[in-house]
Amino acid sequence: MTSSLCIISTKAPYQGQAAREALDAVFISASYDIPTSLLLMGDGVYQLLGHQAPEQLPRKKLTALLQSLPLYGVEHIYVDSQSLEERHIATTHLITSFQLVSPEKLPEFINQHGKILSF
Repeated sequence: MTSSLCIISTKAPYQGQAAREALDAVFISASYDIPTSLLLMGDGVYQLLGHQAPEQLPRKKLTALLQSLPLYGVEHIYVDSQSLEERHIATTHLITSFQLVSPEKLPEFINQHGKILSF
């Protein structure tokens, strides 16, 4: 186990503040040079869909924040492949680069991190 951090985001992008808070946690930890991974699971996979119109909800787009993660040293966004399948989302509809994690590999992926935060 390492001193790395895995942040798991399970909420849809504009369902409350959880998705934004998860991203804030990623930016904060990465800015302190803590190795940080972002894992999108459940409804959190909707965060990677384009053509969202949050301005109708007085909110800012999360897609721009997700696309800026490499500037903070977060090179990959990890996505639970089963969550995509359950929601009938094709990977071609996702807006940024990501790595799929299969259900079989999910426990191993999570356990390689020293700390886990779930939003």
